[in-house]
Amino acid sequence: MTPARSFYGLRHGATDWNREGRFQGRTDNPLNEDGLRQAHEAVAMLRGAGISRIVASPLVRASRTAEIIAAAISVPLAIDDGLIEFDFGSFEGLPVRDLMIKHGVKSATGLVSILPADGESWDAMTKRSLACVSAWLDRHPDDQLLFVCHDAVMQGMANALCGSYFKNSHGTPFRYVREQAQWRVEQVAIADRYSPSPPAT
Repeated sequence: MTPARSFYGLRHGATDWNREGRFQGRTDNPLNEDGLRQAHEAVAMLRGAGISRIVASPLVRASRTAEIIAAAISVPLAIDDGLIEFDFGSFEGLPVRDLMIKHGVKSATGLVSILPADGESWDAMTKRSLACVSAWLDRHPDDQLLFVCHDAVMQGMANALCGSYFKNSHGTPFRYVREQAQWRVEQVAIADRYSPSPPAT
């Protein structure tokens, strides 16, 4: 399912497992001090973006990030299981770098190719994330939405919409921009101001 219009996405602030470079799917780790700082810093980048509603993954690292932002810009926040992080199965908690070296992969595409069969399907994760985003956009046609979620979720959506992955940092907002039938993902800068995209065709 392809979203009907542009939207914002934000990767949660960092946790200790992020600092240690571990696969962190459904393990519900809290934000560390870096993650809390990143959540507060994201506010400055989003103040001028016109965000009027936030939807977050139920995992605490995403929901807490979203709570900080929602409180700072005074917008409603909802939690949706459709944005939960990818289930890495038997890779959960293992060092990402070690497994990439072991399997001889050097990119996000290569990483996706070695994911274990006992976790979630990458395609299934992408479809449920896009379906979640599309449903919220359709339900609130007058709102500018921010989805606070996870790297795998954001990468899956980017690859499905744009045909490529991108460099995604904790607490850095991105806009998934639809112009006509084409999509691109662009980082939001502090000076950015929201301007509507042309109607989708």
